Amino acid sequence: MILRFGYVSHALSLWNASPAGTMTYKNWSSMKEPDRTEKLQRITRSNLENTIRALHFNIAHRIPLYRFSSSLVPLATHPEVEWDYITPFRDLYEEIGRLVKTHQLRTSFHPNQFTLFTSDKGQVTDNAVTDMNYHYRVLEAMGLSDEAYINLHVGGAYGHKKTAVDRFHENIKKVPAAVKEQMTLENDDKTYTASEVLNICETQNLPMMFDYHHYEANKTMEESLYDILPRFFATWENRNVPPKIHLSSPRSDEEFRSHADFVDPSFVQPFLQALKRCGRDVDVMIEAKEKDRAMLQLVEDLTSIRGVKRMDEGILEW
Repeated sequence: MILRFGYVSHALSLWNASPAGTMTYKNWSSMKEPDRTEKLQRITRSNLENTIRALHFNIAHRIPLYRFSSSLVPLATHPEVEWDYITPFRDLYEEIGRLVKTHQLRTSFHPNQFTLFTSDKGQVTDNAVTDMNYHYRVLEAMGLSDEAYINLHVGGAYGHKKTAVDRFHENIKKVPAAVKEQMTLENDDKTYTASEVLNICETQNLPMMFDYHHYEANKTMEESLYDILPRFFATWENRNVPPKIHLSSPRSDEEFRSHADFVDPSFVQPFLQALKRCGRDVDVMIEAKEKDRAMLQLVEDLTSIRGVKRMDEGILEW
């Protein structure tokens, strides 16, 4: 089994390199042209330049996975703010795409929890479609729209989970086919269990993003890894990339759902052993607070296990 690792957006090993600089609507509305557009452009350019710095960090450290920040473009989807966030930055988007393709990195997006398709409010669904289109437009500008995935949680249950799932199946029809083709769905830590998300993925022909921490926080007595994993792998059939999982560990027993700064190898090892028995290569996104530092530390920790061989700084063979 080959495990390839990555981290989320901000390479903390780099100084002053956040790719998620923001601007509030209140701040924007208090300004006049051309100042408001100049500030939007300045923040976006900085975010994209810091993304390029992170990609160079990945390349130098041979880390094959990277998740883009969904906050690359401030106010990109705000209904009162319409601005061209593609044309002024064509050179930067193209440079990002060139680096990703040349060095065969796997990239993705993960919109926030407000991008969901289970709501009974039409405006929430319309906003979710707008947000998905924003992410897809950015990927198009990078030349990555046919390879990078956009990962979502299913959403809320609103007091009646079956009805909410029915709404998901109806509301998802509003997503353009090309955008839906790049969607994945992830099990969450409170509402939709791994088996429930698998049911939706199988119905919609969507790959599942399996989160082990969420699985441990939100599972039923009937849910077994050995039943779930074959179904999880099957959702990735006919895709040109390995199945992908998320790894993190609890901050504490009292704050079990919260992510710790680093990943406790003893927490994730039973899951990795289960994966090993399946004999499938897997890509691993680390969702710890210390991001790249946590990823590199976990790889180092796992290397000490008998039978694990480090093939590169971000790749293990087990």
